[in-house]
Amino acid sequence: MERIAFDIAHLLAGGLVLVSFMLLYQDRLYAVLNVFALHAFILALSVAWQAHIHDAPHLYVTAAIALSFKAIVIPVVLHKIIQRLGIHREIETVVGVGLTMLVGMGLVALSMVVMLRVTAEADPLAREDLAFALSVVLLGLLMMIMRRNAVSQVVGFMSLENGLVLASTGAKGMPLVVEISVAFSILIAFIVIGIFLFRIRERFDTVDVHVLDRFRGDRQ
Repeated sequence: MERIAFDIAHLLAGGLVLVSFMLLYQDRLYAVLNVFALHAFILALSVAWQAHIHDAPHLYVTAAIALSFKAIVIPVVLHKIIQRLGIHREIETVVGVGLTMLVGMGLVALSMVVMLRVTAEADPLAREDLAFALSVVLLGLLMMIMRRNAVSQVVGFMSLENGLVLASTGAKGMPLVVEISVAFSILIAFIVIGIFLFRIRERFDTVDVHVLDRFRGDRQ
């Protein structure tokens, strides 16, 4: 029975890595937001399962926060933001999708090798979940680097934060007060980023960071 519980935990954590690759593959903003909602939903399932197998009731609150804010509220608000900005189009990338996916696979392999060696003496469930969590964090960073659109970079940042939550729950959870403070900090940052995006759009008529770099160079 314990083995089945571990297998389900690994399945959910591995599913989060898979959905991170799906985020890297998407080239339209609406698709990115829909996949991020799935990313947050799987995170909520993973955290809830960790709460069950570790008998940690406070993690159910973390799962509820991930489900309500990240899987529902944030994607809905971002949908409204891109409608308001009028940027329903393909996302420009720094390099091709194929090369991005290859780099992503390399980062996952690196995460597995490094984390499994560093945590050789740790609990088997924790060390494997930490390896998956590091993969999600690195894939989130990769998305932020490879995308030129500011909205998709925000999504990459939030997927990175999902990896940090997975890491904390895999290590049997942070104190509840820390989890709540992190969740509200992310929510406040999201609101500020939304206001910032509106200001960029009003001033420069674009949220493409590559275009903004060119504009800065023209002004100089």
